[in-house]
Amino acid sequence: MKILLVADLHYTLRQWDWLLSVGGRFDLVVVAGDLLDIASIVPLHAQVVVVRKYLDRLAAAGPLLVCSGNHDLVEDRSGARDAAWLADCSGPNLHVDGENHRADGHFFSILPWWESEAERGRVEAMLAGHEQQLDGDRWVWIDHPPPTGSPTAWSGRTDAGDKVTRGWIERFGPDLVLSGHIHNAPFYADGSWIDLVGDTWVINGGRQLGGVPTFTVIDTATRQASWVALGDAEQATLTPPLVRRPLEGAP
Repeated sequence: MKILLVADLHYTLRQWDWLLSVGGRFDLVVVAGDLLDIASIVPLHAQVVVVRKYLDRLAAAGPLLVCSGNHDLVEDRSGARDAAWLADCSGPNLHVDGENHRADGHFFSILPWWESEAERGRVEAMLAGHEQQLDGDRWVWIDHPPPTGSPTAWSGRTDAGDKVTRGWIERFGPDLVLSGHIHNAPFYADGSWIDLVGDTWVINGGRQLGGVPTFTVIDTATRQASWVALGDAEQATLTPPLVRRPLEGAP
């Protein structure tokens, strides 16, 4: 199975167009949060209408897994902020916050962005329930924030990772966490697009401007992960120890 991972598209429509053009070449597409952009001049409710159409078209080409990020929370009439709009997008090939997906010996859990203790408790209960369903599958999380203590969370000045995510990784021990959120981590000397936290592989491809997002391709058969950015590309084998090496033949 070949997985295409992107995150932090932030309503960059040229990058959404690129994703549409290549998504059908992969067995599974993952968008790990921040589909929308709170800094855009386009109102969030209008962004939702456009992004929903992209999600529908992507899901028509094959399985699509999407988690919410901090930019994806939209305020309703009561003043509450959540990504309920994303849950409304669910369909046969589209799997979103709180859902799971099983494919080729892998069990995918999709973690929503949470902000309250009550929401945190619901996500933790979801993970505990999903753990009981693994049945020997490799466990993959789609989770916007990378964990604290990892170079995938290095902002250039500080560790910007999530302590709760770190605690969940230590408690549940997933095989792979696909994240985003910290845009520049892969581009700093002390940062990285990939890390091994205990026995858990963590990937954060970062963000770049332009028509093509940074992206990571994961081949579950060969256990190879390949990361591509403008002017830079690396690969790593998802077996310890972590060794990053140049990606041969990268564009």
